[in-house]
Amino acid sequence: MRTNLTHRVVITGMGAVTPLGTSVPAFWEGMVAGRSGVRLATRYDIADFPYVIAAEVHDFDPRDYMEAKAARRMARFAQFAVAAAGEALRDSGLDLERLDRSRVAVDIGTSLGGTANVEEQIQTFVAKGRKRVDAFYLPTFIYNMAACQVAIAYGLHGPTTAPVLACATGTYAIGEAARAVHRGDAIVAVCGGTDAGVTALNAMAFGVIGAIAPPGDDPAHAVRPFDAHRQGTAGGEACGVLVIEQLEHALARGARIYAELAGFGATEDAFHLTAPAPGGEYAALAMTRAIEDAELQPTDVDHISAHGTGTPLNDAAETAAIKRALGEHAYRISVSGIKSMLGHTAGAAGALAVIGCAKSIETGIVPPTINYEVPDPECDLDYVPNTARHQDVRVALANAFGFGGQNAVVLVRRFEE
Repeated sequence: MRTNLTHRVVITGMGAVTPLGTSVPAFWEGMVAGRSGVRLATRYDIADFPYVIAAEVHDFDPRDYMEAKAARRMARFAQFAVAAAGEALRDSGLDLERLDRSRVAVDIGTSLGGTANVEEQIQTFVAKGRKRVDAFYLPTFIYNMAACQVAIAYGLHGPTTAPVLACATGTYAIGEAARAVHRGDAIVAVCGGTDAGVTALNAMAFGVIGAIAPPGDDPAHAVRPFDAHRQGTAGGEACGVLVIEQLEHALARGARIYAELAGFGATEDAFHLTAPAPGGEYAALAMTRAIEDAELQPTDVDHISAHGTGTPLNDAAETAAIKRALGEHAYRISVSGIKSMLGHTAGAAGALAVIGCAKSIETGIVPPTINYEVPDPECDLDYVPNTARHQDVRVALANAFGFGGQNAVVLVRRFEE
């Protein structure tokens, strides 16, 4: 077994495909502007359909990122991953030709995978028979294909994994990749989460459990985390990818360092398939473990990018969890509910939260929780209502809590030698 030598882990590249734009600069500009990506859905027929809003990626053409033949052999969630990973790798400045690519890990998870392809192929099978099933159906929809397609596209030969933790997927993938780099299993990792599950069946599935907000007069105002009148979220699609690496490797090549990935915590509620545990005991424990992993104190935290789905149960439980983890200090930090702008992007959500935390540390700006109008006595923290704020952020938490009770939290801090 390897010795106990460990390495600090830093973020050197970031990539994103989101409803606010198909790059990190576009994503961040949209968030700082408080722009909503939630609209009437176009990826399925909403006529006579009860759940009509979604946060879709509208300006994505996979042929801008890969050959048309390769794009035809990928589901949309994998196309997003290849595109975002390409941006992250370019942003990192890594020279892959000079790198031992067997020491580059890929850890990109998904929650819904290629469910859009599953729906399409089932309809084809039922309507047209077995001979019309696509030969690439199986290697297109299965959940590990985003990670594998990224490895194939960029010739990365290190360990390749694809965690599935529902809405906590992207955060967990980043945390586990950081641990692999920390202990020396990889020098560099390409990690994050991706999902493209805006379909009629998925909308119906989330709708029947009360998770989808009604559109109201304007879909852009439908998702309102922590607001007293919150009624649910909107299904979204997106991808967030980081390039992380051992600090000494980054310094040796003169890389720009966005922030340090300093802590990770994961727990399980073991309470319910879809509802968070009241009081947020184990979500709080995930935050506590991330803080302890970074060898910090609760009072060191400046900002939280919240899970903040906009559902009545989740937002109250998360607020309770934050107060449980941070005590009175919870009232002195900022908490951003970015799903107010992005909808719920499932497996990508936590990865986008980590990117947001890194950008807050870099720019000194925290994004708003838009559509926040009526305070809820149960949700009594500072949610950065409606307008981005200048704030010096040294330490930030990215929260993600998934169906089944899976909780994952990553701590990001300003890099200091």
